[in-house]
Amino acid sequence: MSLVSKNNVATNKYELEILISAEEFENAIAAVYKKRAKEFQVPGFRKGKAPRKTIEKLYGEQIFFEEAVNEAAPAALQAAYEESGLEIVVRPEVEVTAVSKENGVSIKATCIVKPAVTVKNYKGIAASKAVAPVTDEAVNAELDRMRSRNARMITVEDRPAQKDDIAVIDFEGFVDGEAFEGGKGEGYSLTLGSGQFIPGFEDQIVGHNIGEEFDVNVSFPEDYHAENLKGKPAVFKVKLHGITARELPELNDEFAKDVNFETVDELKADIVKKLTEANEKAANTAFENALIDAVIANMEGEIPEEMYEARIDEMVNDFEYRLQSQGLSMDMYLQYTGMTRDSFRLTFKDQATKQVQIALALEQIVAMENIVPSDEEIEAEAQRLSEQYQGVPVEQIKSVLGDQIKNDLAQKQAVELIKSTAVEPAAE
Repeated sequence: MSLVSKNNVATNKYELEILISAEEFENAIAAVYKKRAKEFQVPGFRKGKAPRKTIEKLYGEQIFFEEAVNEAAPAALQAAYEESGLEIVVRPEVEVTAVSKENGVSIKATCIVKPAVTVKNYKGIAASKAVAPVTDEAVNAELDRMRSRNARMITVEDRPAQKDDIAVIDFEGFVDGEAFEGGKGEGYSLTLGSGQFIPGFEDQIVGHNIGEEFDVNVSFPEDYHAENLKGKPAVFKVKLHGITARELPELNDEFAKDVNFETVDELKADIVKKLTEANEKAANTAFENALIDAVIANMEGEIPEEMYEARIDEMVNDFEYRLQSQGLSMDMYLQYTGMTRDSFRLTFKDQATKQVQIALALEQIVAMENIVPSDEEIEAEAQRLSEQYQGVPVEQIKSVLGDQIKNDLAQKQAVELIKSTAVEPAAE
């Protein structure tokens, strides 16, 4: 393998010319022939026993070329990338430009490299951290949530359906007088006010009594996922079979005991403590975000669009993986949400852009401040990850994630430096 040339063709973009020698290409062809020989039936030879030259004469000299290139290219490309000394940040675009037994394989790799950025005035940034007080309203809201979680369901027979009730209904929908696919259900439990059905549907159940049959008139949203129903008016024939409601427990010491406290006062004190901690955490996050935004604003450099797109790809792939773990496919999710793949990708653009900018800014600060995590810090973080990953050995963690751990710790220390040097804004 030979790195023939390295050309800077644009800002943050290089083209590498790489040669797989004739000898290396020949070795790759021989390896492919050895793997595939058994597939060929050639007259005069038992299956799989035909010599390579015979196969090449019969099927053409290039019969093994494509697979041989695929066999030899990965190691050749990796060696060329290392020899180039470039810090490549996006998977290169690779093009095979020439192939022959006599001259080997010529490859062009277009590489996007980490941009050079400068960060100024990252110390002494003016920002304040304001912790919101815990209000009685917030405490009462948390108490209501706890009561709701401990509510019991009761059957309602002596009144019409109300918002937040669970109505058991049969329904069938019609558009232009015709029933449509997916518009029918029997014994369906619907929480009124949940927004689960088309806007206006649930509101029209409120006020009806058990046993009533009635029409619900709605229109499908213009952005509805089914093309044949977008914006169409519809009539649903509905029958209300039953109503259940959530009955909240009284707020007293008995309830406090049910949630592991002796008295309501103890329960309230615990809520105040946890809300205070949550408010402090939120204030710290907002403070840190304000500082990071200021750092980004003070960063200069031309960041390649490919870095943003690569980060979006990673986020989309991660989202798709989590969907699969829940038994859903990306196609199903897009159908439910009425989005295309392109519009879905756009939802990650701002977040991806900021993440790339933050990483570049912090890496530059780490370099300027010569921040190097200690061996003890790296060991402690590896130990924490080992516990998080349910006992994966620490040495294995360090072997696989060693550089990432070091970089993450360095960036966290850069953030702490920015925070520790921040100042209060000047009084107006």
